[in-house]
Amino acid sequence: MKGKLIVIEGLDGSGKATQSEKLCTALTEHGVNVRKVSFPNYDSPSSALVKMYLGGEFGTDPDSVNPYAASSFYACDRFAGYKSDWGEFYENGGVIVADRYTTSNAIHQCSKLPKEKWDGFIKWLFDYEYRLMGIPEPDCVVYLRMETEASQKLMSGRYNNDESKKDIHEKNVGYLNNSRIAADYCSDVLGWKIVECSSDGTVRPVEEIGGDVFNIVKDIVL
Repeated sequence: MKGKLIVIEGLDGSGKATQSEKLCTALTEHGVNVRKVSFPNYDSPSSALVKMYLGGEFGTDPDSVNPYAASSFYACDRFAGYKSDWGEFYENGGVIVADRYTTSNAIHQCSKLPKEKWDGFIKWLFDYEYRLMGIPEPDCVVYLRMETEASQKLMSGRYNNDESKKDIHEKNVGYLNNSRIAADYCSDVLGWKIVECSSDGTVRPVEEIGGDVFNIVKDIVL
C-alpha cells in the first residue's frame, strides 16, 4: 500500500525547512513512519542544471530561462530522488514530508508568464511530472504564506546580510512579488491548505505556525 506525500510549500524564506523538520518530529512522536525530503537535492548530481540556473550561468535574471526549460531542470531532480532514494519507502506505506515539490514549479515558473497562461501551464506541468514522468501526486499541500518583506528579512539573516550569497530568485524582489501572486493563485485554484506566517511584516512564532501545520496534516496521516 502506498504511503502519503505531504508537501510544505512557500516562497523563499517562508520557513519551509524549519516546519518540515518540526512536522516530521511531531509525526514520529505519534508513531508515524516518516521521512523528510527536500528539493532541489543539492547533494545529488541530479541537481546540476538547477545549480547552474540559480547560480546565473544561463543568465542573471530568472526570465533568462523559460518556464518549461526551468521546470524540466527541477522535475528531473525530483524524478531522480524518487527512483533512487525515497520511492521505495513511499511505495511501501511510508509518509514523505517534502520541503518543496512540483508545486514550487507552479509558483515560480507561473510568475514568468502572463496570468492568462497560468492555467495552461499548470495543466502541462502536472501532466508532465505526475503522468509522463510518473512521480507521485501530493496528498496534501500546506502553503506557508508570508509577506515578501518578512521573508526578505529572514533571508538576509540567513546569509548574515551578505546579499551576494542569494541566488537569482532571492535577489530579485520583483520576481518574488510576482511569485507571491502566483502562489496565492495556485493555492486558491488547487485547494492548498494555507497557514498565515506573518502580519504587517512580523513573523509569527515558529511554534504557533508548527501547530497549525500539524493540525492540518494529522487528519490525513494519523
